Amino acid sequence: ICRDVNYGWIIHHLHANGASMFFICLFIHVGRGLYYSSYTFLETWNIGILLFLPVMATAFMGYVLPWGQMSFW
Repeated sequence: ICRDVNYGWIIHHLHANGASMFFICLFIHVGRGLYYSSYTFLETWNIGILLFLPVMATAFMGYVLPWGQMSFW
């Protein structure tokens, strides 16, 4: 996409930076929940953890998808 489509490099960089910003916001949200002791509301906390696990699995799969040398280390 970067070379074959007009302005494909913008799409590439928006996707990469957008994914990074998503995870930064996710970790800030988890940190805020820990800071304000939101884990005392067990049902809400458990739903958050159940959502967090597939997001991390998706991030891992997106990381190893290219099967480049960086994916192995």
